[in-house]
Amino acid sequence: MKMNKRSKYVLRRLILVVVVLLLGALALAIGLMIGYGILGKGQDPWAILAPAKWQELIAKFTGK
Repeated sequence: MKMNKRSKYVLRRLILVVVVLLLGALALAIGLMIGYGILGKGQDPWAILAPAKWQELIAKFTGK
């Protein structure tokens, strides 16, 4: 299957969008870990990435 210039352009842009989204998610995770574990004096920086911690935080803010 031969791709024309337009298809290559769209594919490159799609790959670029995926890479930017992945880098953004990585930066968010690192920021959460630094904020919770180091600045917030949490015990374990990895704990902020656990679903149980997020359920606890959401319950705290919503009152449920």
